[in-house]
Amino acid sequence: MVQGRRWVLKQHFKGTPKPEDFELVVEELPEIKDGEFMYKSLFISVDPYQRPYTDRIPASMFPVTMMGSSVAVIEKSKHKDFPVGSEVLVYGGWVERAIAKPEDLAMGQGASISKPWVYPKINGISSSMMLGACGMPGNTAYFGLLRICEPKAGDVVVVSGAAGAVGSLVGQIAKIKGCKVIGFAGNDEKVGWLKELGFDSVYNYKKISVTDALKEAAPDGVDCYFDNVGGSMSISILENMKNRGRTAVCGAISGYNEAGAQKFRDILALTIYKELRIEGFYVTRWASEYAEGVQHMAGWITKGDIKVRETVVQGFENTPKAFFGLFDGSNTGKMVVKVE
Repeated sequence: MVQGRRWVLKQHFKGTPKPEDFELVVEELPEIKDGEFMYKSLFISVDPYQRPYTDRIPASMFPVTMMGSSVAVIEKSKHKDFPVGSEVLVYGGWVERAIAKPEDLAMGQGASISKPWVYPKINGISSSMMLGACGMPGNTAYFGLLRICEPKAGDVVVVSGAAGAVGSLVGQIAKIKGCKVIGFAGNDEKVGWLKELGFDSVYNYKKISVTDALKEAAPDGVDCYFDNVGGSMSISILENMKNRGRTAVCGAISGYNEAGAQKFRDILALTIYKELRIEGFYVTRWASEYAEGVQHMAGWITKGDIKVRETVVQGFENTPKAFFGLFDGSNTGKMVVKVE
């Protein structure tokens, strides 16, 4: 018999995720049946959305396999669409090895495709990038910026969480479109990296107020804002938007671990007198166009127009540790776990 391992979430998070919220389960896997395949994860994705989404799990379902996606190799198969040796993007959770039917791995809201996908090999694109710049974060940046913010050459674009998996791509896409790009990040090393990527202005928000930074970098106001953070930072940026500015709300990581509701200024009046357009989105909106986003991102990466950085944590047993790192700023670019 073959053994499989998976990380189980034991309960709802209370505040910041902790080691005691998880348990590593080892189990014997049965023989595969018709219509099934056995897969082994190569890389597992940890993402900020996993924190708030677990709040939706009914208490009666715990313990439950921790949600998430991975790129995996098919080791055994009795399904014609998933031949042995093929690499596949699956939404099976934090799983090292498992047996499943394709319908068991259908992706829900917050992911990008509705079923396991045997993805094409693209020269210059690593398997791990299918979880990052050519995966859900890449499509989030691509469609969120281009379809919601609709940037035009010469526009001023601001990105919060700019050194993350999504934000770093958003800024580079905006530069490709001829925009002036301003980014906010949480330490000087990230600030330096974003400047290397071509951001016009980058600020460590722990050292300068957002308002003062925008007075310097965008004295005439902001056309587009891609929001990964939420909270007081986003209020300050919205206050500096031009009339009819456009905002794509992707995430609100600043408040994911807050125990109670956060209190901020009511921005409804602001949206009226500046005629702002503020739109939240799930990347699943463009699920039918998933391959288009991958192709565009891969093309820009292979041409050198977009540069990618990954933070790779070694070892399946360290998956929770990688997840915790999302909330203390440990990652630059996409955080992935390499399963050994």
